[in-house]
Amino acid sequence: MTPLEPGTMSRASAWALAARPRTLPAAAAPVLVGSALAWHLGGFRLLPALAALVGALLIQVATNLANDYFDFMKGADAEDRVGPVRVTQAGLLAPGTVRGGMVVALLAAVLVGAYLVSVGGWPIFWIGVASLICAVAYTGGPFPLAYHGLGDLFVFVFFGLVAVAGTTYVQMLEFRWEALWAGVGVGAVSTALLVVNNLRDIQTDLRAGKRTMAVRLGVSGTRVQYTLLWSLAASVPVVGIGLYRWPSTVLLAVLGLVAAGNAVRAVWEFEKPEELLDALPTTALGLMVYALGLSLGLLLN
Repeated sequence: MTPLEPGTMSRASAWALAARPRTLPAAAAPVLVGSALAWHLGGFRLLPALAALVGALLIQVATNLANDYFDFMKGADAEDRVGPVRVTQAGLLAPGTVRGGMVVALLAAVLVGAYLVSVGGWPIFWIGVASLICAVAYTGGPFPLAYHGLGDLFVFVFFGLVAVAGTTYVQMLEFRWEALWAGVGVGAVSTALLVVNNLRDIQTDLRAGKRTMAVRLGVSGTRVQYTLLWSLAASVPVVGIGLYRWPSTVLLAVLGLVAAGNAVRAVWEFEKPEELLDALPTTALGLMVYALGLSLGLLLN
């Protein structure tokens, strides 16, 4: 991607770019599914649902800003990197400014989290603490998760299992196993979003010493991983119908795989990293269609 010269973009536009809006479906999707499941089970509460959505978006933005800052400081975002512009590397925002934005997003998430803790108690408190720590530890700190191949696990757990089950819990104030199962589907597709990003960046990550799962598995292994994640997500509504008596309309979630069809083809057929540029937004689209389909299916009961 052609680099941008400092001063060619407004400050507001630079911040919008730093927030990485194409990744925000990964934060919204689990809250949507968790809230729909709470409705399906007769326990939906609007204010906790909205607070969970705002908190999830703030943590995602904080994670993105941390990634932008720490990857630049560690040399992972070099000039020859292929992919969306990173504001620190491009000189659009100073490193200290991006770090400050990360802190502001985290503090705002803490304020929202305080309300959720007042509603859901200690389980929500510990979920919030773990989420905030991992938002920074994803690429920062003494043991950055993404640099040791643990980014995929982090996304699957926190943007899938924890986010869906936590959203349902803070509304119903009780744990439900089916919320955890619904989180498996959302977590799988959210992880696929990260996988396609890391597949594109294998060469630059390898050079920077960033040992992502894609670097460890190689191109062929990562292609299989991406496909298996979508297969796992597609199995969730099928099992949910049989195990938890979800309405058959939850099969609408499978439309997410249809929406991501071009990304699946690109993952298997690409020869140059540039050919994966459209796979990231297409996978994000697939995630939102999947979450919307699953949510609508749960509401139609």
